[in-house]
Amino acid sequence: MTAAEPIAPRILDEAADWLVRLQHDASEETRRACADWQRQSPQHARAWDRAERLLGYLGSLPPALAMPTLGRERTLDRRRALKQLAVLLAVAPVGLATWRTQPWQDWLADQHTAVGEQRKLPLPDGSLLTLNTDSAVDIAFTPAQRLVRLLRGEIFLDTRADGRPFLVTTREGRMQTAEARFNVRQADGATRVAVQHGRVQVSPLQGSGQWLGAGESVLLTAQSITAMPSTPNPDAWTHGMLMADRLPLQALLGELSRYRRGVLRCDPAVAQLAVSGAFPLLDSNLALSMLQATYPLRIRRVTDFWITLAAA
Repeated sequence: MTAAEPIAPRILDEAADWLVRLQHDASEETRRACADWQRQSPQHARAWDRAERLLGYLGSLPPALAMPTLGRERTLDRRRALKQLAVLLAVAPVGLATWRTQPWQDWLADQHTAVGEQRKLPLPDGSLLTLNTDSAVDIAFTPAQRLVRLLRGEIFLDTRADGRPFLVTTREGRMQTAEARFNVRQADGATRVAVQHGRVQVSPLQGSGQWLGAGESVLLTAQSITAMPSTPNPDAWTHGMLMADRLPLQALLGELSRYRRGVLRCDPAVAQLAVSGAFPLLDSNLALSMLQATYPLRIRRVTDFWITLAAA
């Protein structure tokens, strides 16, 4: 058997299970049993070699695997994480490179979107959740509450009242409402919240919360809430549009960059050019053509993955 030959999926699943088992129980008896398993065939030995290298690369297992399983929800998380661990073993060493850009929370997320993808999800209570590009959420509905955890990216919620509070949590705090339409975006070190309809209570991890009404927007950190200029159409992106009102060109390109791979930039000389209009988010090439046709700009394209806007 050569190293290039694939390892049977069943053996990779078993290797993932042994990796987790040893994290929970490193007794001599368990180690001997694992060693016996490795000696069953060359495939078993190669699978375990991959498992050890993967653990060394990650440093530790994700929480869903590293902690004992408690209850049905946690058991499902563990099964899902085991399967993803087996997938990483199957594609190693490529899988190790994947880890650099795909954290475990995204592997385990209930729902996620790729770059340039948007998705509308009807929820069990009749509410509607829309995920923007490159976003990930967990969803947990119980008899007592409705909860959406925003792990990454941006969501828009159109919630329906049903007697239970509707909660959204991010790294910086939480939002609570009964019935509202509002946007939540996870930025670096902060959460942006914009309310289109209804009332939403916004609370930082540390400190007291405040209620927002229609048309109000805030920047939420773990310690504070700061008012921001109102966002007239916080749901514009759910219709595939970017609305700009004298937005600096550099900022507009930063928004378009969220929906495509590669580098999209502008020369410093035109970075502060004020841009207004409605631009298609999911067709950035069309948006760039519109900019070139409307403003004194020209597109310099090295490749489709490296584009610069400069003065015409």
